[in-house]
Amino acid sequence: MQQLWQQLWEGRILTCALTAWMAAQLLKTLVYVVINREWSWERMVGAGGMPSSHAALVSALAVSTLIHYGLASFEFAISFVLAVIVIHDARGVRLETGKQAKILNALIRSFLDHEDSPFRDVYLKELVGHTPLQVAAGALLGILIALLYF
Repeated sequence: MQQLWQQLWEGRILTCALTAWMAAQLLKTLVYVVINREWSWERMVGAGGMPSSHAALVSALAVSTLIHYGLASFEFAISFVLAVIVIHDARGVRLETGKQAKILNALIRSFLDHEDSPFRDVYLKELVGHTPLQVAAGALLGILIALLYF
């Protein structure tokens, strides 16, 4: 078991990507604290916000794979395609999901005026996607960490 943990820890590409994710989550939490003047544990692990930890993770993964294996490698090809899919999802699909959640939450609040409302305990998470700026900041953070790491 110790050898397994040692191999995982020595996997520089994985540790680089995880470092980028952790850095983004920490920055996201600090940005939240500065803007809202309150601490939120959910920001340490949650999706959405500035910078995008998804973009940081996959950007660090792709760049560190590029540096380690080269542009023509299948490892880089896989990590690049994964990065494109994850970033597209964070920026597109999940951002739209968050917008829809805001509208639905407003509708649900309007139904709460009725005593027999079945929506009393319903709340949809609104902060699930990213703006282009949040994605760009996360990607830049991931690239920077990969360049510093290698």
